[in-house]
Amino acid sequence: MTDFNALFQELKVSSRKLQQVTEKQIQDTLDTLMERSKEAIPEILEANHMDLSKMDPKDPKFDRLQLNEERILSILKEVKQVKRLPSPLNLILEERTLENGLELKKVTVPLGVLGVIYEARPNVTFDVFCLALKSGNALVLKGGSDAQYSNQAIMKVIHQALRENGIPKEAFLLLPPDRSATEALLQAVNFVDIIIPRGSQGLIDYVRKNSKVPVIETGAGIVHTYFDESGDLEKGKAIILNAKTRRPSVCNSLDCLIIHQSRLGDLKALVTPLIEKQVTIYADGQSKEVLPSHPLIQLAGAEHFGTEFLSLKMAIKTVESIDQALDHIAHYSSKHSEAIVSESAENIARFLNEVDAAAVYANASTAFTDGNQFGLGAEIGISTQKLHARGPMALQELTSYKWVIKGNGQIRK
Repeated sequence: MTDFNALFQELKVSSRKLQQVTEKQIQDTLDTLMERSKEAIPEILEANHMDLSKMDPKDPKFDRLQLNEERILSILKEVKQVKRLPSPLNLILEERTLENGLELKKVTVPLGVLGVIYEARPNVTFDVFCLALKSGNALVLKGGSDAQYSNQAIMKVIHQALRENGIPKEAFLLLPPDRSATEALLQAVNFVDIIIPRGSQGLIDYVRKNSKVPVIETGAGIVHTYFDESGDLEKGKAIILNAKTRRPSVCNSLDCLIIHQSRLGDLKALVTPLIEKQVTIYADGQSKEVLPSHPLIQLAGAEHFGTEFLSLKMAIKTVESIDQALDHIAHYSSKHSEAIVSESAENIARFLNEVDAAAVYANASTAFTDGNQFGLGAEIGISTQKLHARGPMALQELTSYKWVIKGNGQIRK
């Protein structure tokens, strides 16, 4: 039986040693990681194949779990981008001298020990590690059983890179995939500073309800795009197709197209490219009436709105005004990413101002909600809450701050 408290104690002690690690060691470790990962591609893919063999290819998580050489090289490009970013540590956020001569500085520091719980996403192992290392944080990872062998193979390479550069590998821990490890992590009050769940709404809800450690939610993405009465048809076709089909299994993919009723005549043109990509459409009554009969076009039920499909499925909702569109989004949104396609400056301004989400778009695909696309190198997740961080969480969001005060014998009366 695993002694989790002993593991966490060693992790906590090792995390203090990270404060002595130099920026050169961090940069060299990321270089080494990229080199060793390329060398280990056959081993990583073999491990990934073992995981994939346990999962139904029709499962929406299959695409997230699947690795190939191209995807690994793409992940390593993100590692390289993180390496190129400036360190987020020891930045002076505020500085002043008080009347009594005390010199105050507000300086960025690591959060401490990060706990990340995630499902069938082996890329997260790479992303979270490089962000944690670059931001000076220790890390305890709890991956799902679906990605057990993939995560172990990746962590083996990570530990090798750490050893080669004199950084304690004990500060970066991968827990066993069983449920007892999750329970232990959620209770690790004296050892872990923050827990970040990354996965389904069910996982996020479970962590929030059961964790004694503070939680930063990286919420599910129930994503809408509103095609306004003034929307440009060609822009809309491209944006909707990209948002839905680029990678339907990720959290920024489109779940519900909202269309102004005056544009129902253009709905067939908007939907045809989706049908060609084998997207199942759940259309409300008004929209279904104007669409042709097709096995992939079905009448929507109440359960199809407010659903994160994570697959080639999408709902359509017809509205009479932008007010109804805003009401629909407010009711069903998970506050992740929302978009409007419109040529009306007034409606665009209202949408961007009134929609409560981590990322709001005008005339662009929600597929851009991604730390790498935002120029952050990579991300630890998309935060949908409002405390501490919101949207793609990267280096800056993995820091806190402390006040540093220097005096010359001052005492308070």
